[in-house]
Amino acid sequence: MSGTEAPRPDYPWLLPALLANGEEDRVRRSARDWVIDVLCFLLASGFGACMVYVTGHGVHPAPHPPRMPDVILGAASCLLIWWRRRWPVPIALALAVFGVLSVTSVGAAAILVFTVAVHRRFRTVALVAAAHIASGGVYAVLYPDPRESYWVGLLWTVIVIGAVVAWGMFVRARRQLVLSLRDRAVRAESEQQLRVEQARHQERARIAREMHDVLAHRISLLSVHAGALEFRPDAPSEEIAQAAGVIRASAHQALQDLREVIGVLRDDASDGAPERPQPSLTDLPALIDESRRAGMAVRWENRIRDVTKVPANIGRSAYRTVQEGLTNARKHAPGAAVQVMVDGAAGTGLTVEVRNPMVKAAPEIPGAGAGLIGLTERATLAGGRLEHGRTRQGDFRVHAWLPWPAP
Repeated sequence: MSGTEAPRPDYPWLLPALLANGEEDRVRRSARDWVIDVLCFLLASGFGACMVYVTGHGVHPAPHPPRMPDVILGAASCLLIWWRRRWPVPIALALAVFGVLSVTSVGAAAILVFTVAVHRRFRTVALVAAAHIASGGVYAVLYPDPRESYWVGLLWTVIVIGAVVAWGMFVRARRQLVLSLRDRAVRAESEQQLRVEQARHQERARIAREMHDVLAHRISLLSVHAGALEFRPDAPSEEIAQAAGVIRASAHQALQDLREVIGVLRDDASDGAPERPQPSLTDLPALIDESRRAGMAVRWENRIRDVTKVPANIGRSAYRTVQEGLTNARKHAPGAAVQVMVDGAAGTGLTVEVRNPMVKAAPEIPGAGAGLIGLTERATLAGGRLEHGRTRQGDFRVHAWLPWPAP
């Protein structure tokens, strides 16, 4: 006996205003609505026909309204069911008036009370229910049943109207629950899509940092060796061949690293674990030797007893810090001695420091400071911190502290 439309705001209290709002409250019927409306019409008509038979052929006939007005009002009540979706409250109040003079309209009246209980707020439902209870009381006064007292008949009216209202409000509550669950599902899906998008952006940022850390080191080596060949064209052939070999090896390694990083972009990783290339703290000696072969003076001091016990993510961040420090020193302070120190222990944290003197006249190698920004973000995400800048002694210092939890 209910439709599929969502609950709508209450009508104003005045009947003319209720009727004036009918056009705005029009709802297009679906196939399910048509089936329900046909069933409601048949139920109301069948109940009305039963009441006509009972009032005319009862064993103990009781007073009842005149037959012709009763049937006319009952038929009109059944027809008004077709407009119950558009004007439920006005029609329900009209049927309360019909109920004073028509017993055949009781079925249609119950359907309208149920409709109001489903689609309107409790205040409006209470008003309509009170109107129908009052109509039943007036009917009992006009046509008293000699077999029962007035109050018993009124009590039965209250019980029937209360049951219809309770059923309708239960249906309304269930619909609101379904709508709420549907809204939560839609909102949860939107939030999930947002989280996926955020994860995608974070993954792209991580891959961009990896690409910068890997390629900046290789390309700076290429720049140093290419600059040496440019400024010393008269160098011995062995040195030229050695520099060319280093350039070729660095270019090959840069292409290999770039291929691996781009492979990460193409792969759809199911977890958030970083992909290759992912060095650790045990790879620092190879990085230092590579920088020394490029002509850098690097002083390497390792104060950690066993670097293999350093967690992978912490060791990776430490490696990237040293790599970026060496790259910056090679770009902005060529020929300067670089000091690299790694210290720490489980429970106290891991300290990484790269220091080099400032050089006034340095070649113009492109740099926008993105590497230091990426290192700062990497250290912050790991729960640590990173500081960089000029010291009082005139050196440029990159200092990072990373958490190293106790086992």
